[in-house]
Amino acid sequence: MALRRVCVFCGSSPGRDPRHVEAARELGTELARRGIELVTGGGGTGMMGAVADAVLAAGGRVQGVIPRLLVQREVAHRALTRLHLVDTMHERKALMAELSDAFVALPGGLGTLDELFEALTWAQLGIHTKPIGVLDVAGYFGPLRALIEHAIEGGFIPAATRPRLFFASGATEVFELLGG
Repeated sequence: MALRRVCVFCGSSPGRDPRHVEAARELGTELARRGIELVTGGGGTGMMGAVADAVLAAGGRVQGVIPRLLVQREVAHRALTRLHLVDTMHERKALMAELSDAFVALPGGLGTLDELFEALTWAQLGIHTKPIGVLDVAGYFGPLRALIEHAIEGGFIPAATRPRLFFASGATEVFELLGG
């Protein structure tokens, strides 16, 4: 399956490590270079803004999905190719999933983790078969990877879930693992 759109989960904050924002920019540039449209949370700040700006600067297309209540808090990105306004976070995640052929998580906070885990849970339940990747910038997701392995070893996550989630160290590797 050729990738047409990739949903990127990431923070509305830039975080403290400048390598995180740089990785977001690299991923955005690579998406545009490959002709793959970005689907994101619709915010114009932090990691979300960085990946969207990079896609747009490289001539790519970006669809954002943002709940109305977050338009001000996350400062909705007004230069996107298309901005979808929804009523709830549940609608946001569902529409982002519907629009996308694959998921990639960049560093972020609770919202990013929530989105990543929902996509992974839906895959485990057979709701979708889309690939799910994590761009592990500077070891940010190392503890998460260890926790997932711990939960598998403890019998709380089926071992069959392991191949549904992959970890990559850079944008090029993400696309090799996504098959795009």
